[in-house]
Amino acid sequence: MQKPKILLIEDEEDIASLIKLQAEISGYKLSVEVDGLNGYLACERELPDLVVLDIMLPGLNGLDVCRKIKSHAQLKSIPVIIISAKSEELDVVLGLELGADDYVAKPFSPKILFSRIKAVMRRAKEPEKIPKILTFGDYTLEIERYLLRKKDKQIPLTLSEFGILRRLLVNRGRVLTRNQLLDDLQNEEAFIVDRNIDVHIAALRKKLGPKFLWIETVRGVGYRLKEEE
Repeated sequence: MQKPKILLIEDEEDIASLIKLQAEISGYKLSVEVDGLNGYLACERELPDLVVLDIMLPGLNGLDVCRKIKSHAQLKSIPVIIISAKSEELDVVLGLELGADDYVAKPFSPKILFSRIKAVMRRAKEPEKIPKILTFGDYTLEIERYLLRKKDKQIPLTLSEFGILRRLLVNRGRVLTRNQLLDDLQNEEAFIVDRNIDVHIAALRKKLGPKFLWIETVRGVGYRLKEEE
């Protein structure tokens, strides 16, 4: 069985070495490039199964590399995970809005990175068709009927709350920025919502109960609905 191919674009040698070691342990084939331009050219040449991309790179920075990958017809379906310092939150948001699939903040455990890689690669293989019923824990979201139930109890939601929850569920495990959630609602659902996604998230959490911990806040970036344990 052929090992999944990962392209790492990272100029810090110690970080690259740790990731390479974990890749070998986890059963992945990893190649490394240390600057943005050569990283992008390697992506064109190798067509990896996934790209791990640092933001701060010599020459072409990570955001430019992400933009080029996601605007290229043959490369745009390749998942991209951004790795960044915590001080680069704005760049992370931009990267996600350019099409990156997830991000991991430095410093990080290589095991955590590869758990995110595994999750992103699994999602990339799943069919895009949205099921009519989505479940999480004790909750069931009925897409066509616009209903949320906890076991046999119906929980009333506004159209905006329903749309946000549906989008988080469809992208379970993936970080979505506030703008992505708003754009999805406006473009795909034609819901009229205000700019404050945080208000809708707070309302959702209140309706779903004090022990509802599924929606995770990713500080400075957006929200993620956690994956099943």
